[in-house]
Amino acid sequence: MEEKRMNKHMTIRIILILFLGFAAFSCQPPQGTEASEEAEYGTSPVKVIEVKRKSISEKLYFTGLVGSWQKMNITPDTGGKIAAIHVEEGDWVKTGQLLAELDTRAIQLQLDQANAAHAVAEANFKDAQRNLERMEKLFRENAVSDQQYEKVKLAFEAADAQRQQAKAARNLARHQLDVAIMEAPFGGVIASINAEEGDMINPLMGGISPNSGVLTLMDFSRIKIGIEVSHKDIVRISKGQQASLIVNSFPENVFEGRVAVVNLAADAVTKKFGVEVHVNNPGLLLRPNVFGEVSLQVSTHENVLVIPQIAVIENRFVFIAQGDNAAKKEIVIGLQNLTMLEVIEGLEEGDMVIIEGNYGLEDGGKIEVKEVIQ
Repeated sequence: MEEKRMNKHMTIRIILILFLGFAAFSCQPPQGTEASEEAEYGTSPVKVIEVKRKSISEKLYFTGLVGSWQKMNITPDTGGKIAAIHVEEGDWVKTGQLLAELDTRAIQLQLDQANAAHAVAEANFKDAQRNLERMEKLFRENAVSDQQYEKVKLAFEAADAQRQQAKAARNLARHQLDVAIMEAPFGGVIASINAEEGDMINPLMGGISPNSGVLTLMDFSRIKIGIEVSHKDIVRISKGQQASLIVNSFPENVFEGRVAVVNLAADAVTKKFGVEVHVNNPGLLLRPNVFGEVSLQVSTHENVLVIPQIAVIENRFVFIAQGDNAAKKEIVIGLQNLTMLEVIEGLEEGDMVIIEGNYGLEDGGKIEVKEVIQ
């Protein structure tokens, strides 16, 4: 009986051992699965670009306000009532084109009066001139006294002065008539109309609106843009230097120009130097009073090793692809711009530099090249 009980316990024990062994075996992963997952997890997908020799330019970037090439508030030199405005806002006008005019009826009457006074003065002068000529002949013949001669001579001089005075009054009336007619001093666009027909205007009283003048004429066939430059950068800028301009309205367009003015003294408040850039405006795409970004090319290196800025980590390291591994390289940087930089030391032409997936890599880490950027 005792023997049967021991055999039963032994059987149960053997069954339990076999069950636990089978359970442990079934929980183990297939052979090679763990290593495969580990390899897949430790490989980083990357994109690379080949190191090549190119030219690179270093540029300085500034923001400035676009201004018109010429701008003038058209105001007559004389006061009066505006009789007519012959243009509208947005009109394109040519040099000499009639823009507006004052009521000239009173000025015309003044001119008629001045012409009449000048005619009388001219007649009196001629009469006094003839009297003086006769008196000089008699004086040479000792036929008249010195007193008589001096009297006639003084009358001639007075007639001459009256003639000059009448001539000046006539010229003034003509000038007032001329300046009452407002013509375009240059070709451009009517930027604003600042007054209405019937308004009284007096130049001595100042502007009649924030823009001043009867109207504002603007020429932006070329444009000017002013920028402020620090003391550190002003020594790298000179007159005639190449410049480029980009505005938000046309981000794909690059407008070319040159530095035209470089101030030699800094502003007393900002401590910065004023620089003026002149830029061509083909198609009149650029409009005044908008902000733009000016870039000035200050230095260029030809036939040097160039890589994208995004390849560089901590301002001095890059990773290159060497087979299935990443190799960390320390580089010496030369010229830079917003997107590219020159490599003086640390890389060779033909190296495949990692530009995407490079952050978080370790020297010797496993990589998989997904794309070679051209």
